[in-house]
Amino acid sequence: MIMTARIRSEDVFQTLIAPSWSEALSGVEKEIESVWAMLQEEQALGRRSLPRRDDIFRAFSYPFDQVKVLLVGQDPYPTPGHAMGLSFSVPPDVAPPASLRNIYKELTDDLGVPSPETGDLRPWAEQGVCLLNRVLTVEAGKPNSHRGRGWEKITEAAIEGLVGRRKPLVAILWGKEAQSLAPLLDDTPIITSPHPSPLAAYRGFFGSKPFSRTNELLRNQGASAIDWQL
Repeated sequence: MIMTARIRSEDVFQTLIAPSWSEALSGVEKEIESVWAMLQEEQALGRRSLPRRDDIFRAFSYPFDQVKVLLVGQDPYPTPGHAMGLSFSVPPDVAPPASLRNIYKELTDDLGVPSPETGDLRPWAEQGVCLLNRVLTVEAGKPNSHRGRGWEKITEAAIEGLVGRRKPLVAILWGKEAQSLAPLLDDTPIITSPHPSPLAAYRGFFGSKPFSRTNELLRNQGASAIDWQL
C-alpha cells in the first residue's frame, strides 16, 4: 500500500467513498485524516497494513441510500490477499476462510440454497447489504492490531447515519464486539448470535437462521428481501 506524504479527508471522499455517504461521514473528517496518518506511520516502520489502499473504504463505495442490511464484522482478515474491504468477504480466487465457511453452512441450512463456491460477497453488497468491519484496517498477520487506533469513531458515525435515515434497515450482529453497537441502533431490528468463528459457531450461531429472519424483517418494513444465494 503506497501512500502520499499526507492525505486530506476530501481526497478520500472524492476517490474512495460514494458521494451519498458524505453527509453521514462529514463529522469524522479529522478522524479519517488521523487514521490515514497512522497507516503512513505503520508503513514507515515497515509494517504492512491490509487491505490495500483502494479497498479500505469499499463498504462505503456502495450507495448509502440503498443500504437495508447492516452486517458488522470485527476487522479485516490479517492474511495477505484475503482482505478486500467488506466484512467476511474474500476475493473470488481465495478459498473461504473458516468463519465464512460456517456462514455458508448456516446459509444452506437456513435457506436450502447450494453452498457458494466463492468467498466473494460483493453480490450481497450490491443488493444493499453493508458489510462493515468495526475496524477497517489491520497489520498483516496480527488480528485486532489496529483496534483502538481511531476507526471506531468512523464506523460508529456510519452506523448512526444509516439509522438516522429512518428507512428500512436490519442489523446483523454476530459476536459480543458487534453486539456492543446495539445502543447506536435505536429501534432498528437486530439479529444477534455468537460469532461464526470455529471457536464460537457451535454455541448458537448454527441454527440461528439469520438470512430468513432478515428477509422477514425487511418485508415487515415494506422492503424487498435479499437474494442471499451466491
